[in-house]
Amino acid sequence: MVTVRLFAAAAEAAGVDESQVSATTVGEVRAQLLDAHGAGLEAVLRQCAVVVAGHRRADDATIPAGATVDVLPPFAGG
Repeated sequence: MVTVRLFAAAAEAAGVDESQVSATTVGEVRAQLLDAHGAGLEAVLRQCAVVVAGHRRADDATIPAGATVDVLPPFAGG
């Protein structure tokens, strides 16, 4: 299992700020989040960075079991 933490607009669209999924790649995480939390999350999720162990990862990146995955929508900062 992988713990997925959703932030800001991603958490709002999903209706939760944390989810557990059984996934081995970032692409699987995205697919399972959409299955679990609905199509309303899709537009936000397309724009989100997925971070594993402090590094942004592509959809084909492997996720170790027990990892924490952060889903971060774009944000402006200062």
